[in-house]
Amino acid sequence: MRYYAAPMEGLTDLVWRQAHQRYFGGADRYYAPFLSPPENRVPVKKKMAELLPQANPGAPLIPQLLAKDGSCAAWMIGALRQMGYREVNLNLGCPSGTVTAKGKGAGMLRDLDALDRFLDTVFSEAGGPISVKTRIGVEKPEEFGPILEVYGRYPIAELIIHPRVMRQLYRGQADRAAFEAALPACKAPVCYNGDLASPGELAAAQARWPGLSGLMAGRGLIADPALFRKARGGPPASRQELQGYMNDLYAGYTAAFGSPQAAISRMKGFWSYTIGLFEGAGKLEKQLKKLRDPWEYEVVASQIFTLPLR
Repeated sequence: MRYYAAPMEGLTDLVWRQAHQRYFGGADRYYAPFLSPPENRVPVKKKMAELLPQANPGAPLIPQLLAKDGSCAAWMIGALRQMGYREVNLNLGCPSGTVTAKGKGAGMLRDLDALDRFLDTVFSEAGGPISVKTRIGVEKPEEFGPILEVYGRYPIAELIIHPRVMRQLYRGQADRAAFEAALPACKAPVCYNGDLASPGELAAAQARWPGLSGLMAGRGLIADPALFRKARGGPPASRQELQGYMNDLYAGYTAAFGSPQAAISRMKGFWSYTIGLFEGAGKLEKQLKKLRDPWEYEVVASQIFTLPLR
């Protein structure tokens, strides 16, 4: 079974991908956080630099697009292919209100005729391997049948299904029963994404659905960066690895942003997940949320690394 690192805006960028592979690895693919094609069709240099193949050695990187204009998306796919990318992923699953209000991400699932037109344009003008990451509906799982009918009209390279509806955001449990019920109607290879946070959960999903093309983890992989390695029979993250990993992230973001304060803001996002690997971190976690100065961050982080691992 292949393991995929899910795209997470503000977390799974170039700095993280490099650090994760350096210390833990185990991912067969990394999916980049979504890129929105500019309406003027002039690539944003900074965003494209994040995707340069030479800056992303190791496991394959799959760019992801967030768009509702099929022709613009097809143009962006062409630009990415010129950079050397073979497969591009379409984001039809982001449930964020700021995204869905614009009719993008999971918001595209509201109007299946518009979705059909979008996919028809993309596949007609871009061609080549295109995968799709999707939710199972907007309000209720029963919507997924008609959505799958639309997907079935196109040669989707892989369908990555997150079995929550848009309205759930990330609340509640992923609807694995709805996912399983939909599998016979899926014409493309299927990857499961949702609530995979331990080697046991990965193993259970693989045993339950052995025909899947892959399993994707996002929050679970940020919470335990050694998740995939452990699932393959390797060791858990050591204290030394975690300290090196988090220190490299801090240094990487300080260099990328040109500001340790900006880096601290990004690191708080990582610590909100990874802090769970350390026992008795409650008091330090509260301090971490409030601090702003680099010296405070460095002191609290060093104290966290002295705590026992779970």
